[in-house]
Formats: sequence, C-alpha cells, structure tokens
Amino acid sequence: MITDPIGDFIVRLKNAGAVKKNSVVVPFSKLKLAIALTLKKSGYVGEITESGSDPRKNLVVELLYDENNMPKINGVKRISKPGRRLYAKAREVFPVKYGRGLLVLSTPSGIVTDKEAREKRLGGETLFQIW
Repeated sequence: MITDPIGDFIVRLKNAGAVKKNSVVVPFSKLKLAIALTLKKSGYVGEITESGSDPRKNLVVELLYDENNMPKINGVKRISKPGRRLYAKAREVFPVKYGRGLLVLSTPSGIVTDKEAREKRLGGETLFQIW
C-alpha cells in the first residue's frame, strides 16, 4: 500500500526521466490526472492516456526531453506530506527557482500552478515543487 500517492507519482516521473524512459505507468486517480494535466499545460510532460479497466485502471504519462536529450523534469520536492499538511495564503505563494520551476497547489478551484494562484489570488495546500 502506498502511503503518499502524490509523492510516489512525482518521484516516478523524475526517476523515469533520469533513465530516459519514454513514458510512465502509474495507478489511476482523479487527483493524479489533474496534476498530470497541469504538468502537461506547463510543458513538463506530453500526452496523458488512461489504460486498463476500472478496478486496475492506469495512467500513462509521456515524458518530454529538451534538444540535448535531457529530461524536462530535473527535480521535485514534496512539500505538503500526509503527516504534515502545509497550506499557503494567496500572498504567500512565491515563484520557484526564480520562475524557472513550478509550485503545484490544490485549491478550491482545483489543481493550479503558482502563477495561476497569484493571478486568481488563490491559496491552498502546497503539494510539491518541480523544476
């Protein structure tokens, strides 16, 4: 049993990129799908597909690489963990790595990036940083 499915998901993405895999298969959940769609919109991952039937449904995420064949995902940091949830107000959401990274938040409006949260003045649970 996985105690931190979000942490497992983002580390699988990072590790698969480090060994130059084309795609990653993870157990499906609506939250992971929302996170994957946010990462796709930000340019960190490619196509996202669902595979399998309902009890054993999977999410297949295509990884992206730059022109030097280096993965787009260089590092991740889980912030809000199951044992210690961390929340940020709208004015406490700052850029990651001087704007070169991304902070992903869970807000009442869904999963958003740090930039979207500042524009919409939303606060929420700070899930993780990715760069």
